[in-house]
Amino acid sequence: MGQEAEIRARIDASAAKGTVLLETDYLQFRGKSSLKIFFKDIEKIETSDGWLHVTHASGAASFELGSRAEKWAEKIRSPKSLLDKLGVKSGARVAVIGVTDEPFLAQLRERIGKLLQEKQPSDCDLVFYAAEKKTDLTRLRALAKLLNKTGAVWVVYPKGQKQITENDFLASGKPAGLVDVKVCRFSATHTALKFVIPVARR
Repeated sequence: MGQEAEIRARIDASAAKGTVLLETDYLQFRGKSSLKIFFKDIEKIETSDGWLHVTHASGAASFELGSRAEKWAEKIRSPKSLLDKLGVKSGARVAVIGVTDEPFLAQLRERIGKLLQEKQPSDCDLVFYAAEKKTDLTRLRALAKLLNKTGAVWVVYPKGQKQITENDFLASGKPAGLVDVKVCRFSATHTALKFVIPVARR
């Protein structure tokens, strides 16, 4: 997921304390008041003395981040694409199972050329798998067999569902012989969890 910090802030003319979260395409502050700033609405960003200053379409905000201020500013100026965060490289062998997000699929095809179409792909660098319910997790062991030694399975699942939670996914890795190593925001509605083969078994 995104980077998070407990900080002091100035929202317009008011001082505040709370948590600031840096996500793929927005900056969010939560305290007594809340603020969400999409990168597309940012008009100016600068740093001074450990503060990150953001001017946006609806006002201005400053966040005391210390040594992280400049790093956050650079990430906002030059955000990583979703494919970069998911580790998709040009020429990779990628299989997609059940994921229907068209913008993602279009970006994927543009970067790697084509997706693996075999009924039973093998030697995959990455497998993207959509899971909507707990029973979908029983396929994780079979998906692990599609990977090369350094490959990964990204399980894409809906946010905020009572019938299936992040803990369900985390618990499903070990029986499948995989370990979870990363969580990533996939879209406004979905999260992606990365599983890999343990180093000792490669």
